[in-house]
Amino acid sequence: MYWIAFGDIHESTGLLGSVPGLAEADGVIVTGDLTNRGGREAGKRVLDAVARYNPRILAQPGNMDSDGVTAYIREQDMDIHLRVRELAPGLGLMGVGLSTPTPFGTPGEVPESTLVQWLDRTHALADGFDRLICVIHEPPLDTVVDRLDNGQHVGSPGVRAFLKRVQPVLAVTGHIHEAAGTDRIGETPVINPGMLAGGGFVRINFDGGAVTASLESV
Repeated sequence: MYWIAFGDIHESTGLLGSVPGLAEADGVIVTGDLTNRGGREAGKRVLDAVARYNPRILAQPGNMDSDGVTAYIREQDMDIHLRVRELAPGLGLMGVGLSTPTPFGTPGEVPESTLVQWLDRTHALADGFDRLICVIHEPPLDTVVDRLDNGQHVGSPGVRAFLKRVQPVLAVTGHIHEAAGTDRIGETPVINPGMLAGGGFVRINFDGGAVTASLESV
């Protein structure tokens, strides 16, 4: 089994047809930022574009998505934000979207304390799974995947502490476009594919026992 994960789409869907294996994947995981401050219709357009290649979509909002996007994702029963979904027997997918405050006043921002509460509350729903994949739009602090071009780290200390404590089999993040790459917190691989328009995506493989993942590019 395998899944394709990407995010930071920002309404730019032109490369979807170039993602290898997208149509054949067991599902598509959208990590956040479907739109550019867009509402319900903008979110629908993005998800419709993804569904033309693969209708098995799980998604969550990022900080650039409005409440209308969040509502539409929920109505379509695609949502992973503050939920845990079963990907396969024994393998769960936990999602936490949005972000902590940015300098840009985007629609989907919450305090660090709220993000930490969300992580703990959502993780409590994952007790029944032997293996857990976390999709968290905000990256962990002081990693390859939260670093701006000027070298400043802008991720969340709470996300870092959560991943260090919980040690999921994989964490997929986003939010910081220029920080596409891979890192590790303890035994947990952390991958930020960057913007979809830049060609980045994550392929997640599951053989019934082990989860492996790789950062790929169109």
